[in-house]
Amino acid sequence: MSFNSPQPATADIGVYGMGVMGSNLARNLARNGYRTAVGNRSVERTADFMGKHGEEAVFVPSHNMAEFISSLEPPRVGIIMVQAGAATDAVMESMAEHMEAGDIIVDCGNSLFSDTVRREAWCSARGLHFVGAGVSGGEEGALWGPSIMPGGTPESYDRLGPMFEAISAKVDGEPCCTHVGTDGAGHFVKMVHNGIEYADMQVIAEAYDLLKQRLGLSAGEIAEIFAAWNETELGSYLIEITAEVLRQVDAETGTPLVDLIVDRASQKGTGKWTVQNALDLAVPVTAIAEATMARGASSATEQRQAARTFAGHTANDEITNKEAFIEDVRQALYASKIVAYSQGFDQITEAAKTYGWDINRANVARIWRGGCIIRAVFLGDITEAYERNSELPLLMADENFAAKIDAAVPAWRRVVADAVLHGVPTPVFSSSLVYFDMLRAKRLPAALIQGQRDFFGAHTYQRTDKEGTFHTFWAEPGRPEEEA
Repeated sequence: MSFNSPQPATADIGVYGMGVMGSNLARNLARNGYRTAVGNRSVERTADFMGKHGEEAVFVPSHNMAEFISSLEPPRVGIIMVQAGAATDAVMESMAEHMEAGDIIVDCGNSLFSDTVRREAWCSARGLHFVGAGVSGGEEGALWGPSIMPGGTPESYDRLGPMFEAISAKVDGEPCCTHVGTDGAGHFVKMVHNGIEYADMQVIAEAYDLLKQRLGLSAGEIAEIFAAWNETELGSYLIEITAEVLRQVDAETGTPLVDLIVDRASQKGTGKWTVQNALDLAVPVTAIAEATMARGASSATEQRQAARTFAGHTANDEITNKEAFIEDVRQALYASKIVAYSQGFDQITEAAKTYGWDINRANVARIWRGGCIIRAVFLGDITEAYERNSELPLLMADENFAAKIDAAVPAWRRVVADAVLHGVPTPVFSSSLVYFDMLRAKRLPAALIQGQRDFFGAHTYQRTDKEGTFHTFWAEPGRPEEEA
């Protein structure tokens, strides 16, 4: 190989896994003054990294895991940046073989939080710390400053935290990194971040589709609308890049590139994990669920082809006041986005209770203000909401957001009604409005469902006029109800 074996205990921290994310994270650490050990199962990849970046800062390359661990100063910190799943387990076990009590293994991959809980217990039994750290921001974020969501023990954060805070994104001088909670809390919060990201992307796409289908606007015209919206309370990374995507023109055909991209959205699984866990916790995350299902529907090629013959019986009137419609869509987009974030924080709240995590929601919102994919102007407002009331039961009920949603409701209803009448699919716009109406309803038809459940399964019910649990002999007229 084209590098020498490292001298023992010369590195402050190590990154194992020299893919793009691992390489960029290592470069970020080294650029911030940390002597960084680098290693990879394939030694050639380590050599390639050193050839490209070895002169940028102080890197300590290794040929194998034993060299990698021996190059770290105790208590040793080894970061795993490999594919989630079996590969992470294999690297963790290999690291542990060469570590001593008190050393720290960090998984910065997109691991399922329950796997992190299991790994933390495995390491703890061997006297090691295990930190599951969510990292958001993509390749550029890893290099220049991501949002970092580490879990693990407070002791591990004492060693690791200052380094992660140094390399994270900064907003108003504050690092986008905080100790989220014990064992799997960090990866759980990252999972919900990605779930919100699904909803955010889908609702932006629905706004684009409405402007295209109902107003007949070109991609370039819609790009300018999104660019203008980015200067409002909708300002965010996703709104910003939406304008850039819509501006892109294919060099060969002169056609907007978005019009040439196949309309099938793929997924890596974090949205699905979020929805599955929400079902386990009985937390309604309708915006995230509909966004995840929308990706599945977009990929249902045979079903979509079979449905092409449906008439639809849609209205065919045109919009006369285009500016008013554009503003209605903007307000509906804002309200729907708030619903998605509110539901995501509800899931974090319930998970903290269920899994015994002490998660500060204001801190979570604070570290999402920069570096991560869902970074947005209103995350500052979310931070302030939870700072005003750490026990806030519903983010949407915060006085600031409640006022803004109330102002947006008429536009929201007009947009959803127009979309339904004209056959424009808006699953997140529509389901978010339904969720809003369900929460504000004085009485829901769930009472009838409880009656049905008691009829066929004697599942019992409670009453509004007296205490207790009751069962009725529904199929036997004249038989009184009795307290169960």
